[in-house]
Amino acid sequence: MSRWRPPSEHSTAIITRAGFERLRAELDELWRLRRPEVVKALAAAAAEGDRSENAEYTYRKKQLGEIDRRVRYLSKRLEVLKVAEGRPSDPGAVFFGARFEIEDTDSGETARYRIVGPDETDAKAGDISVDSPLARAALKKRVDDEFEVALPAGPRRYAILAIGYD
Repeated sequence: MSRWRPPSEHSTAIITRAGFERLRAELDELWRLRRPEVVKALAAAAAEGDRSENAEYTYRKKQLGEIDRRVRYLSKRLEVLKVAEGRPSDPGAVFFGARFEIEDTDSGETARYRIVGPDETDAKAGDISVDSPLARAALKKRVDDEFEVALPAGPRRYAILAIGYD
């Protein structure tokens, strides 16, 4: 059994202004606050002596590696992200940044979603990635349009009830 996996698909490099600011604030907090604290704690743990049996040293070293990995990722990602500003020229259709309500044509259940970049998705808030199957199927649809989407649970049919932009 091989451990090789094909490379993952590249995610869309688009983000809302609020999402971009959140990522930049996270990077700033990691670099200016959390990393110096962990480095200080790591130095204190290293000064205690034998590092091979020092759980605090091992924990802090792992924590520092995680912070550095996230800082590296955020630094590179923020350089390539494009901030989508303003409303689309046709606010009557679903595009990036749209808040839209859909109804399952079979069950009658409704749901509200907002299309955002892959770096700022939040399922609890209804923010779905522009790369998700539902968002891709809903793009360019208008109120009362019906569309079908292949979801992990099977194909579903939805109708657009409302579209809005913040």
